[in-house]
This record gives sequence, C-alpha cells and structure tokens, in this order.
Amino acid sequence: MRRALLTIIGGTALAISAPAMADAESDFHTLLNEHWQWVLSENPVLASSLGVAGYDGKVGDNSLAAQDRSATMAQKLLDRLNAIPVDALSPADRTNHLILARQLDEQIRGNAFPQRVMLFTTYYGWHQGFAGIADDVPLYTLADYRSYLDRIRQYPQINDNALAISDEAIAKGFTLPCVVLNGFENGISGVIAEDPAQSRFYKPFAGDKPATIADTDWTAMQAEARAIITDTLNPAYQKHLDWYLTRYKPACAKAPGISAQPGGRAYYDYQIGVMTTTGLDADQIHRIGLDEVARIRAEMEKVASDAGYASREAFIAELRSNPRYYATTPEELLRHNARQAKQIDGLMPRYFGRLARLPYGIREIPAETAEGTTTAYYSPGSPASGIAGNYYVNTSKLDQRPLWEIPALTAHESVPGHHHQIALQQELELPDFRRYGTHFTAFTEGWGLYAERLGIEMGLYDTPEKNMGRLSYEMWRACRLVVDTGIHAKGWSKQQAVDFMLENTALSPANIEAEVNRYISWPGQALAYKLGELKIRELRARAETALGDRFDIRAFHDTVLGQGGLPLSVLEAQVDRWIAEQLKGQ
Repeated sequence: MRRALLTIIGGTALAISAPAMADAESDFHTLLNEHWQWVLSENPVLASSLGVAGYDGKVGDNSLAAQDRSATMAQKLLDRLNAIPVDALSPADRTNHLILARQLDEQIRGNAFPQRVMLFTTYYGWHQGFAGIADDVPLYTLADYRSYLDRIRQYPQINDNALAISDEAIAKGFTLPCVVLNGFENGISGVIAEDPAQSRFYKPFAGDKPATIADTDWTAMQAEARAIITDTLNPAYQKHLDWYLTRYKPACAKAPGISAQPGGRAYYDYQIGVMTTTGLDADQIHRIGLDEVARIRAEMEKVASDAGYASREAFIAELRSNPRYYATTPEELLRHNARQAKQIDGLMPRYFGRLARLPYGIREIPAETAEGTTTAYYSPGSPASGIAGNYYVNTSKLDQRPLWEIPALTAHESVPGHHHQIALQQELELPDFRRYGTHFTAFTEGWGLYAERLGIEMGLYDTPEKNMGRLSYEMWRACRLVVDTGIHAKGWSKQQAVDFMLENTALSPANIEAEVNRYISWPGQALAYKLGELKIRELRARAETALGDRFDIRAFHDTVLGQGGLPLSVLEAQVDRWIAEQLKGQ
C-alpha cells in the first residue's frame, strides 16, 4: 500500500509539500491527456462520433498484433500511473486514478487469455457493428460523407483480420457452442443486398440531400456508395457467410460452458470480476440468485392471487397465450413503446434534479438480427456530433413481444434507465475517458434494473398484468445469476437453463431462447444486472434509514449518477459521503 501523502520521520508524520502535490497533479493530468489521445487513435470512429477532428476516413486496426500493441501501451501507462502518489491527488483525481488503473489492468489481463480470439457472440459481431457505422458518425457536410465512404471501403480488411483471428480460434478450440448458433448466419446474409439502394450501408444516401452539398457531388457519392456496396461490401459479407457455414459452424463447441475450454474457468472468474466489480465468486452469486428467485416468486404468487388466478402459473399461462396482450403489427408495437416513453418523460422531474439534455428516439432492431437477439437495447448518442440516443425495439415474432412488458422494458432502456444515465454522464464535468469511455456493466445495467423498480413509484404498473411483467423482468435478472453460473461454473446444459427460466419467469419461449444463447456466448455479462441493482437498492435503504424525513429522492438519484459509471465499491463510498454531508447539514 502506498502512503505518499505522509512521510514518517522519527515517528512524526510530515505532510507532503504543496509543490510535490502540484507535481503529482500535473503528472496525472498529463497522463490522462496522453491516455485519451491514445484511446481516440485506437478508436477513430469513436473520435469522429465525438466531433474530434483528424480521424476522418479511418477505421482502426483489429488485428491480434494491434491487440498486443495496445496491451503493451496499456502496461506502460499503468506503470506511469502507479508511480504517481495517489494520496497527493485531489479527492476527485483519486477516483479518476482508481478507475483508470482498473481499466488498464483489466485490458492487460484480458489480452493474456486465449479467449481473446473469440470475437463475436449471439448478441454482437464485427459484421453487425460495421453495418451500423452510419448511426455512430456525424453526417452533415461533404467531408462527412466522403469520410463515411472511405470507411466502408475498408471493410474487407476488417473482415479478413477478424476471419484470420477466428480461424485461430477454430484451430485452438475456442468456438461458440453449437446450441447457440441456430440462425446465426442470418445476421451475416441479411446485410447482403442485391439492390444496393436497399442496403443498410446506403442509408445515409437514401434520405434528403443536405443543403450544403451540391447536386452533382450528391449524385456522384450515391453512385460511389452503390458501387462500394456491390463490388466491395457484398463480396466481403459473402466471404464471411461462406467461411461461417463451411469452417466455423462445423467446428462449434459441444459443451455450452466456457469452463470446458482450456483456461476457461480462470477466464470466467476474470469475467465475473470485470462485469460485477465485486469480489464475489460463482458459488456465492449462484446462492444470491436462488435466494432472489425465491423472494420474487413469492411476490408473483401474491400478484396472481390478487388478480383472481389460482396460481402464478395460471396467470403466466394466460399472459403468454391471450392474443389481446400482443400487437399485430410492428407499427402498433412501436406506438405502444413510444407512448410509454413519453409518459415517463413527463414524470422525470419528480425524481431527478438534473436531467439530460440529449433526446432519444425509438427504432426497430435491424431485421437480419432481430429474430436471434433480445427484446430491446439502447444505443448511446453524441451531443458533440448531434446524434441522439436510440431505444431499439425488436419487432420480429410479435406473438412473443407482450405489451405488458413494455413499462419495465422502456424504463430500463430509455428513461430513467440507460438513456438518462448515459446521456447525463456525457454532460458531467469529468475527464473524457470517464464521460465517454467508462461504462462499468454492474453500474450501467444495475441502474437500468433499478430504473424498472422505480417505475413502481412512478405508477407505471397500474394493472396486474403490468406488475407481473415487472416481476417477470426482475425474476429474469435473478435467474441470470443462477443460469449463468450454472452453465459456466456448474456444468449445466442449455436445456437446464431454458427449463429454469421457463419455470420461474413469464418470458416467452422465444425470448428465453435468445437470452440463454446470449448468456452462453457472453460469459459473466448477465451477472451484472441484479448485483448492481441490489447494491443501489441497499444504498437507498441505507440513506432512507439514516436521513429519515430529510431523505430527498431527487438528490439521492443525482448523487448516484453524479460521477458517471463507477465500480460498486466506489459508488458505495460516494453515497456514504453524501449521507454524511446531509447529516452534517442537519
């Protein structure tokens, strides 16, 4: 442990001099700036999305050699960071120091695992990430559109690098399990458009021409975009599709758990630490999950009984099967989500003193991935580039997307959940690496689940069906603690996981299938939600007990969100300081 602030001489503690403290602060801020410039150089699309000049047309290097260079640079930065006396920094910079050190350390350790060659999950892959690039960059000027064309033209190299890494994954036995890959190829083939004007890559040119661009330039760029799609992008996606069907899919793993791979259990333990920011192990998390499942199940039984049903199972069967609970068109489902979102927007000032300025929209999840992915997700925007946040809704399999889930789902993905928290973080007076590059999953997803629960106070669950939907969503996250650890640490099969979720949640079979596939292909990520929410609820209960009638819900929420994403232990210290300040004020 470093004790740089105090030097012990002859039993007497002498404070470090002001110049030494100033030097530490100066060194630290120099390092922060160098680190952020490095992050932007490694992620040029992010740089463009933030309005940083100098990265037009660049896409970055996704090769293994680049990963190694990045890890080496992270180690150099971490060594310099560790040489700065933490106790000589301001309280705010001590937190910045802790968070940066944690991020660099996680990157270095993660690069050492052989699982680094596993580049995609059922939730995300390089092919889909690149297909959505137009949503992440500013498109206003002629230079913006030229930059976009330059970027998409480089996709074959991105694809070739990813396939080469994935060939190494096949050779070494680091492939996704067979049981999660049903239909995965649709996410690749769906990007291939016979008519280039119907391609997702053509989207920037399908709308109205910006007034600042000449007609001749616009027509020329449209023709160039169609040519790139036909001659460059479609062949690259076809190459990926052929590779997947002939090489990867036949080599899929037989066991669903990551622990079956070489070094898999150590990697899972690493993922638990990264995703939860706790010191809990798989057995402890499994037990917490079982306890939460039992608690929530009892609440569901009461809701069913109060609604006049003989059992929880009878109510769930009704909710899953009655057509009146389901939209019949994608547009109807989107209308229900939009109405719910605007209702919550109107309630936000009652629960938050500080509101995010950036708005958000509602979009459909791309058709080629919708059938195999989750019910909804959120994509952050960028105030600097004029890009709104977006709440993406799955409009496939409409008979599996019940309307009674919408209040909890919307609260989680838009406001007061992900959009509010992430958009607000982008506005805070924090170092850039924390505003734009720090999203601890336990904090972000824990807040999203807490936001669902806040919907009780907001009056969102005004029918037994909606309340059962909320409880089903909470049960879903509790089941994740059991299922994720069951699959990756206890030898569970996929069917065991599916059966456990069918038994305990009101989720539709299609949603459960997609969710379990996600847990299998993305070990540990699903643990963050419930553990983060439990910590936030614990901190709120602590504050309410300590402050009594002086507890201010708006001030509490502003405190929780006031420093952006944090490890849970740092969040706890932050809330404890706030409680102490309120008590001192009394």
